[in-house]
Amino acid sequence: MLIRYKKSFEKIAMGLLSFMPNEKDLRKLLQTIKDYENEDNLQLFLWREEEDIIGLVGVSLTENNIEVQHISVNPSHRQLGIGKAMIKALNDMYAEKELTANEYTEAFLLKCEVGCKSSD
Repeated sequence: MLIRYKKSFEKIAMGLLSFMPNEKDLRKLLQTIKDYENEDNLQLFLWREEEDIIGLVGVSLTENNIEVQHISVNPSHRQLGIGKAMIKALNDMYAEKELTANEYTEAFLLKCEVGCKSSD
């Protein structure tokens, strides 16, 4: 189930974000979390199964568009369809918006077959 990020999940979110190729540097990672906390057009969601948070998806919202900025699944839960489930939940949540990808998420979103486009 997708849940909205809260400050109390900061360490978990940072751990999941650190699996993204562009989020390896600690300063960059801290800035990314701060951006999601402070920018109105950015939303961070966590994927919870039972009591465990095992995935994360971060998006940038515009009037007509939702761009997936980050998507990450705990390595021990990969290859189980969790990433695809997160994208489907996002697509359902924002059904009126077009789902797009950035350079880091495009390859994965194309696998999800939800009609996403690259924002480039």
